[in-house]
Amino acid sequence: MKIPTRLALLPVILLSAACQLGFPPREKRQEALNQLLQTDADFSATVQRDGYRMAFLEFMEDDAVLLRNNYLPIVGADAVKFVTAFNDSTFTIKWDPQGGDVSESEDMGYTWGIYTLTTQAAKQTGTYLTVWRKQKDGSWRFTIDASTQGGDHSPTSEPLP
Repeated sequence: MKIPTRLALLPVILLSAACQLGFPPREKRQEALNQLLQTDADFSATVQRDGYRMAFLEFMEDDAVLLRNNYLPIVGADAVKFVTAFNDSTFTIKWDPQGGDVSESEDMGYTWGIYTLTTQAAKQTGTYLTVWRKQKDGSWRFTIDASTQGGDHSPTSEPLP
């Protein structure tokens, strides 16, 4: 007995439709990502306006982790002490988010990009990755902030060997 083609495709169509019901609409997730990228850009603008210390204390969670060159992970209260100890009048730092993503549940996400640190003696660029968690009030705060030093020149866009 031969099953008509239309009838044979019915299970595939039903399965496809059922799978699509389990995921939030892509537009809603994109909206959450846009909000997160804007938060990262606002974070950078706050550093420019209020300084490194004030901005980091405003945008970091209490148990945040900082990953910095030449340091073991700096966690929670130690991260707050680390940020608070900076004399942010001796340098400026600015970054531009280049991309990121958010979880399907839209409560966690990450951003990445390129930063520029300027002192009177030198200019350094590097890359960063920040992991964010959505707060109960709908705002985002970072839980992990990691950066790499790029030296006194711009990161290369040359292909890896």
